[in-house]
Amino acid sequence: MSDIILGFLLTHNSFEPRLDFGLLLVASAGLYLAGMVFNDVFDRKVDAEERPSRPIPSGRISTRNAAVLGGMLMLAGVGAAQTVGTQSLIVAGLLVVAILGYDVILKKTFLGPVMMGSCRFLNLMLGASAVAREINLWVKPQLRIAAAMGLFIMGLTWFARMEAKQSHRGHLVGGLLVINAGLGGLVWMLATYPWPREINLTMVLAAAGVVILTINRRLVQAILNPAPQNVQIAVKTMLISYVMLNAIMVFVWTTNPAYAILTAALLLPTILLSRWMAVT
Repeated sequence: MSDIILGFLLTHNSFEPRLDFGLLLVASAGLYLAGMVFNDVFDRKVDAEERPSRPIPSGRISTRNAAVLGGMLMLAGVGAAQTVGTQSLIVAGLLVVAILGYDVILKKTFLGPVMMGSCRFLNLMLGASAVAREINLWVKPQLRIAAAMGLFIMGLTWFARMEAKQSHRGHLVGGLLVINAGLGGLVWMLATYPWPREINLTMVLAAAGVVILTINRRLVQAILNPAPQNVQIAVKTMLISYVMLNAIMVFVWTTNPAYAILTAALLLPTILLSRWMAVT
C-alpha cells in the first residue's frame, strides 16, 4: 500500500478524489495477495520439501480452494482498478501478466528477479494511474522513482532466491550490487531532481542514508555468513525498509509530515503480520 500512497501523491498532491485513492488501495492489495496465493499454489511441491508447515503442503488448505481464492482476489483487484479509469485498468492488466508470468513460468529462471521488479514498478505506477486518459502517465518523476524501486526489488529477489538453503556468496554479492543500484538511483534523484517545493536536502539524504546503511549492514552479514537465517533476516529488513523509502519520497514530494508519517505507519501492521505470516 505504500506504493499506492507514493504513486497517488506524485500525480495528485493529496488523497483527493478519495474514492479513487481507496479503490487503488483495494486494487493493489487484491493483486498483491493474489500473487502471494498463486505463488504458494505453484510452489506447493517445493514447499512440501523445504517448508512443509505452509498451508497447502500441510493439508490445511486444498490446492483448489487456494486457486479459487487467488482468482477472486485477482478479479477484485482488476475490478477496482477498472472502476478508477482506463489508465488504471491498463496498469492492473500489465500487473496481472507480470504476477502470473513470475508465479507460473519465470520464477525459477534468470528472468524471475526481473519480473518481480517489474511487479513492484507497476504497483507504484498503479498508484499514479488515476489520471485522465489523455495525460501521459509514463513520465518523471513517477517513472524514475518506480524504476529505482523496481530495481531495488529485483536485487532483493535475486538475493533471496536461495534463502531456504545455503546461499552462494557470489550470488548474494550480485544481489547486493543490484539492490544498491536501485538505492543509488533514488539518492541520485533526491539530490538532482527539481522538486516542486523547498526541502531540507541534508536531512532527507541523512534519513535515506540511515535506511541504506541498515540494509547494507544486514546484506554484508548475510554474505559473510550465508546461512538461511541470516539471508532471511536481510530480506525481511529490506521489505520493512522499503516502506521507509516510500515514506521519505512522500515527504520530499509533498513536504507534508502527516503524509510521510501515514506511509511510515504501515510498518506497524507489517511487523505485526510478520509474526503470523511468512514475509520471505
